[in-house]
Amino acid sequence: MRAIERLARNSLRAADAAATRFYGWRYNPLHQTGTIAVALLIVLIVTGLYLLVFYRVSEPWESVQRLAADPWLGRWIRSLHRFASDAMVVAVVVHVLRMFAQERSWGPRALAWVSGVVLFLFVFVSGWTGFVMVWDTFGARLAIVGARLFDALPILSEPVQRVFSGERPIPSAFFFVNLFLHIAIPLSVGAGLWIHVSRLARPTLLPPKPLGVAVISGLLVLSVVFPAPLPPEADPFVIPEGVPVDWFFAFWLPWVEALPISIAWAGAVATLALAAAVPLFTRRAREGAHAPSVVDPRLCTGCNQCPQDCPWHAITMVPRDDDRPTLVALVDPALCVSCGICAGSCAPMGVGPPGRTGRDQLQQVRGFDFAIPAIRRRAPVVAITCAQLPATHVHALEEAGAPIHMVSCSGNLHTSAVEQFLRDGAAGVIVFSCAPRDCRGREGPKWLLQRMYHDREAELQPRVDRRRVRLATAAPGNLAGTLAEFRTFADSVEALGIQDLQPDSEDLVCEPQPVVASKRRAWR
Repeated sequence: MRAIERLARNSLRAADAAATRFYGWRYNPLHQTGTIAVALLIVLIVTGLYLLVFYRVSEPWESVQRLAADPWLGRWIRSLHRFASDAMVVAVVVHVLRMFAQERSWGPRALAWVSGVVLFLFVFVSGWTGFVMVWDTFGARLAIVGARLFDALPILSEPVQRVFSGERPIPSAFFFVNLFLHIAIPLSVGAGLWIHVSRLARPTLLPPKPLGVAVISGLLVLSVVFPAPLPPEADPFVIPEGVPVDWFFAFWLPWVEALPISIAWAGAVATLALAAAVPLFTRRAREGAHAPSVVDPRLCTGCNQCPQDCPWHAITMVPRDDDRPTLVALVDPALCVSCGICAGSCAPMGVGPPGRTGRDQLQQVRGFDFAIPAIRRRAPVVAITCAQLPATHVHALEEAGAPIHMVSCSGNLHTSAVEQFLRDGAAGVIVFSCAPRDCRGREGPKWLLQRMYHDREAELQPRVDRRRVRLATAAPGNLAGTLAEFRTFADSVEALGIQDLQPDSEDLVCEPQPVVASKRRAWR
């Protein structure tokens, strides 16, 4: 499984790089496939409501034919509904592969993964019923295969396939059932989407407006210029020469038609079970880089900042077990993903994953070796990089003269570490984050920006010259942009001359409060 993850991760980075070069990191659609899928779901609901007004269960194909013959609204709205459903399948598949490649499928994220698998199944079933509702040759082919699968289950006394034998007209009740499922399943998708994001604080459900408009506009233009074809009406007494297939929804169709029904069912169940079991195969030991955050109750002042910043609802404030009047933070390890954002948000540096609290970071950067192999002709400018930064970017920054300090996530970085670098002799500090919509910690760049420049708790102190600190985005495929950011910043810092911060200071760290002996609680 680890080898598959590495292959998926390398493929994802290559695809990200290509998309970034074409679209830029702000509007890279591969970073936002989940939100694009939600936007397409909204398009499907809106266009589906319009189509529903004109659809007739008593004459399914004829009513769709009338829509397809209407050049003003019906034709392009039907085509937009069709193309948006295909695009949604692509978006969901890429989103699933992305979560897998980035190791975001296990532990606290398992609920999102399993619910996502169920949602994907719902999308397929909804599309299946939608094609059957048209009752063209492709819809009839799907209906017959579905009846064959259904008849293998010991539910009904008579086989469903007899409905399509041609002995009698297809009952309207059959199309009504498909219509009901086609409407009810998207409503279930809405409820499932709530479960899917229920463990996220401040979930982002829609893509940036320019990207959303571009995706929908592209599908709209495609619908007008190349409207979706309408195959002939299904006829049980006529064998069509060729049946057009929507491969986004029916890629499995030839296999199921060729295999014995028992093997087809076994394959479907095994595939679904394997997909749902991915969190078990990919889970890691909760230690080292994956260890959940811990709280030192001696240092916690009850400020309530870390629960506000946590992207996963993993931290709550609870009563203390000593005589201090404040509350104290409590981390639920079952919900903590070890992103470390809480460490960056704690001014007294009393919370964070083991080895990555603010105090740990200060110990790591004190006495930092600014020497690099290249001959430096100016004061060092330190580059703090996210651990997800491609190795090519790291090597290029080193060759440009930047000492590198790596953190697990930019949101994990405590501002006191930045100040410490400046006190120890760095001329400036530039922090390279992932693209905001592709952050493993979800909100790392967002909170770091607030702490550096907008006085959010654990803020960079006013005594630090903001001209010597810069935040930048480094994305695969934009190496030139990364180097340009660094060189521009280094030139601007050199022009400032020598800084006046004093080396090392005790006011970087808040001293722990005394603890009154009392009953103990296991703080995690």
